[in-house]
Order: sequence, then structure tokens, then C-alpha cells
Amino acid sequence: MYSINSRLLAASALAILTATSIAQRKARTPVLVELFTSEGCSSCPPADALLQKLDHDQPIEAADIIVLGEHVDYWDGLGWHDRFSSHQYTDRQSGYSNRFNLNSSYTPQMVVDGTEQFVGNDVTRARQAIEHAARAPKLTLTLSPPVTTGRRLSANVTAPVSDIQADLYAALVEPRAVTEVRRGENSGRRLQHAGVVRTLQRIGTLRELGTTPRTVTFDAPEGTDLATLRIVVFAQKPNQGQILAATASPIHP
Repeated sequence: MYSINSRLLAASALAILTATSIAQRKARTPVLVELFTSEGCSSCPPADALLQKLDHDQPIEAADIIVLGEHVDYWDGLGWHDRFSSHQYTDRQSGYSNRFNLNSSYTPQMVVDGTEQFVGNDVTRARQAIEHAARAPKLTLTLSPPVTTGRRLSANVTAPVSDIQADLYAALVEPRAVTEVRRGENSGRRLQHAGVVRTLQRIGTLRELGTTPRTVTFDAPEGTDLATLRIVVFAQKPNQGQILAATASPIHP
């Protein structure tokens, strides 16, 4: 039978372990992982599964992995229209293709922190790139708890004053989505997606944010569950360069 002192020691040890665990989680460096994918691409489901695993398992001890699934539209004319696709994400991928001096865009493509790109189902390259990105220092972005008004979502973003040139982006993200594909290369498959970007906005610059907090506003797409959505905000060097800061918050309607 435990004595009072023993119980106090056990409780103290548990409190220390809990505090250490919280501190370790807070100490993780945000790393932005973008996946350019399509429901019309037969090579993409393994990459979608990898993105989901990175998001759910957070397997890199030093990294707080923030995932964005960006569905391109150039597969849409080949038998199946991806309901999440947007030419905006095709253009964003083209920007990366130019910066990385690639001959053309391809799917699945993973880009880690805007600095490394590779085939999106390459588990080894993904781990190496995330581990490398987690060692780079990051600036701090603070995102307030989102507020909902009907199906409109808003949150305030703040950052310390900075002279660094960087574009500021905000994304409305659906963490999980499932599609039953009826045509095209994935016909008959039930596809599961992670971190689906429903809206992506450029909301200014890091310099502007350092002097004036910014409110980001989204209209949630029909059919989405507000209780599961996330807002992701990140700062990126011009011409889709290195990610300098990133943060994410769930929606609490």
C-alpha cells in the first residue's frame, strides 16, 4: 500500500512528465508539407495515404507537420473531374516547377517547406526532407481561435515586427475527405484525402503583418463540417521560396 509521501512523489513525477510532454510538443518546429495530387491520377493514392500518415502520426520528433493537399486540374479532362481541383493549385505547382527548374509539372509531387521537391509517395525522401526542414529556424505566427458566423469563418493573425520580405498566405483546409471515383484511372476506388485545401488566399506580407494584425475570412464550402475544418497561415519568401513561418488552428463553431 502506498504511503502519502509515495503518492505525492508519484503525483509530482506525473506532473513533471506531463509538463515535459507539453513542452516537447510546443518545441516542435512547424514544417509545411504540400502535396500536388489528383483523383484522376492512378499514382496519387499512395501519396495521399502518406500525407494522411504524416498528418495523423506526426512521426518526426522535432517537426510539427502541417499538411496541404492541393488538387490540380490538368487531369480533369481524362475521364474524371476531381471535385477538389482548382487551376489556382495548378498555377502554384507551375511556380514550383519553374523555381526547381523542372521540365514539367507532375503528380504526385511533394514539396517540403518550399525548399525540397520529390515524388509524393517517396517515404524516405519525405522523412529526410522534413527532418532537414525541422532544423531550420522559423519565425512565429500567432492565430487566434477562429470565430464562426453562420458559415463564415474568421481569425486574427499576428507576428512580431520583421523586415524580412515574405508573402503571407491563408488556407481553409478540410483535414479528411473521401471520394468514390466512378470513372478515369481510379475508377471503382474509394479515395481518402488529407489536408484538402478548399480555399487559398494571399493576405499580404510579413512586413505588413508586423505592424497591423490581419483578419482572415473564409466562406466554408457547402457540405463541409465546420467542426473539422482548419485554418492554416504561412509566410513564404517571394517567388514561392522557403517557408519562413507556419501555423494551424482547428475551427470551433
